[in-house]
Amino acid sequence: MERTTCCVVGGGPAGMVLGLLLARAGVAVTVLEKHGDFLRDFRGDTVHPSTLALLDDLGLGERFARLPQRRVTRVQLPLGSDGSLVTVGDIGALRGRFNYIAMVPQWDLLDLLADEAGREPSFSVRMSTEATSFLTERGRVTGVRYRTADGRTGELRATLTVACDGRGSLARSLPELGLRRFTCPMDAWWFRLPRREDDPHGLVGGVGDRLLAAMIDRGEYWQCAVLIPKGTDAERRAAGLAPFMADYAVAAPWLADRVHALGSWDEVKLLDVRLDRLRRWHRPGLLCIGDAAHAMSPVFGIGINLAVEDAVAAARYLVEPLRAGTVGLRDVRAVQRRRWPTTALTQALQRVAHARVIGPVLAGEAPFGNPRRARRMAEWVTTSRWLNRVPAYFLAYGAVRERPPAASVR
Repeated sequence: MERTTCCVVGGGPAGMVLGLLLARAGVAVTVLEKHGDFLRDFRGDTVHPSTLALLDDLGLGERFARLPQRRVTRVQLPLGSDGSLVTVGDIGALRGRFNYIAMVPQWDLLDLLADEAGREPSFSVRMSTEATSFLTERGRVTGVRYRTADGRTGELRATLTVACDGRGSLARSLPELGLRRFTCPMDAWWFRLPRREDDPHGLVGGVGDRLLAAMIDRGEYWQCAVLIPKGTDAERRAAGLAPFMADYAVAAPWLADRVHALGSWDEVKLLDVRLDRLRRWHRPGLLCIGDAAHAMSPVFGIGINLAVEDAVAAARYLVEPLRAGTVGLRDVRAVQRRRWPTTALTQALQRVAHARVIGPVLAGEAPFGNPRRARRMAEWVTTSRWLNRVPAYFLAYGAVRERPPAASVR
């Protein structure tokens, strides 16, 4: 019979960070990742200052700095119809070493974490291994059944199972956890366009005809996201690529000469945007964190940041109980109590952005009900040093900063 102390389901940022922190503290941990590698395009590639500080605390700062990356210090939005841009979050103005967001392909970050965790004798990661169901005994989750890519099946028993497998998590099928969904007015398209050195830098936004655009500076190219009204993907694709790119050129006029670089709809990937959270993140023997516990909207681009912070908090609360082999309901409840306020606040802010900004724009209306009001608010934020730093700090660190357990820091 296969056994580990902690079974982590899902090898994304939350799962790999948790696995590393627990293994460094001497806890036997096994990560199950259903894919054969970490190579997936258009995943969240933002590494925020809180995660940069964590990597530095773990002695990985220099190795991470050597990864190919682009540093973003400003978040910009369009102001008026003339295409001028306003900075609504100047992360570079924050104090500290890590006053920027690092744009790094997520697979590079995950490879770094997996390599470092692999140096610990108590850590193992099983690629191409998918958890298919939970093992339960007398109402307690005692591990998982799994299936490998070659069809082999087995069981892995664990003192604690942590679901880090995203919004399609196996744990979400458990009715006692209770999923609460919030209205989302949009879906997202992802694609790439070439970038030039005289283009704007950082994170840049734009507004078009019933669409919102966000361009992420990746050095040689722009990683482009376009928000469209929920459920209109098929309709818009049927209308043709050329009309869409014409609308996109209005939203980002400085990219108008490059829109033809997009050859077909095959290069445009759809993300079904969701905003939801479990009412309970746990049951005996099971804890959910990251997107498994709370699927975030792409608004503010902080989903990865929240997932990593969940993992750090979980490690701090669970290291000692896992070492003792006595993880109880009280221990996993403590993790949810710690992370719930930050999650609820972030989702509340995202819901306001959906209702007051994104929803109206996608419906062809002015944000905040009045274009002059929107302009005044943007100018107010721009000219106020204090207001400009508030969104910057929130983007950088979230509402609460989490510290890793002392046993994991080297």
